[in-house]
Amino acid sequence: MDFEVEWILTDIEGTTTDVSFVYNTLFPYFLENLERLEFDASPEIDVVLKQTADFITAETGEVGLSRIELLERLRIWAREDRKVTPLKELQGIVWKEGFESGALLGHVYPEVKEALVRWSHKGISIAIFSSGSVAAQKLLFKYSTSGDLSAFFKAHFDTNTGMKRDASTYAKIADLLRNSPSKVLFLSDIKEELEAASFAGMHTVQLLRPGTAKGWDYTAQDFSQIIP
Repeated sequence: MDFEVEWILTDIEGTTTDVSFVYNTLFPYFLENLERLEFDASPEIDVVLKQTADFITAETGEVGLSRIELLERLRIWAREDRKVTPLKELQGIVWKEGFESGALLGHVYPEVKEALVRWSHKGISIAIFSSGSVAAQKLLFKYSTSGDLSAFFKAHFDTNTGMKRDASTYAKIADLLRNSPSKVLFLSDIKEELEAASFAGMHTVQLLRPGTAKGWDYTAQDFSQIIP
């Protein structure tokens, strides 16, 4: 690459991690454990349910939903894979218990760790931007199939920062990284995310993992081909 990179910002699903892990492992685990939250009066659950109620009111005008109704709405959103912050926060809470108990182990493609080591040795800082909550991101890499990778990541961003297909989000991330977008390389499998990051001034590479259709000029089959 003929440009200087100070940060690599990477997506997770379809980029560091097989999408099937999310849909075939994480999502079913969440749905299987959602019902028991009806009787969980912990403050963190109450906070998420309040966020859910506020989101529903803002979106539909509905008010006064019961705890069971709020959990059912979250179940519907999970099945629809809606990118809404209350759902992502609750998923992170449920998955935390699964990872810490050993019931879950985060999938990471085998060459990812080697790339993280290589980039770090070159003085490049690495950050994550995913629609999954920051808490869920940290769990996936702490309890991964390649061991604890959490020390490699200097920053994490989720939908609290902004939506993944909005150019303004990437400009904001660059600002939070205290760097120019032109010094950031963004990795994703999704064309619309790459478009947004490129519009904000970042360099971009599409990961062509199995099942991903080429939709971008700059592509790589895996992380071993990304040598900034």
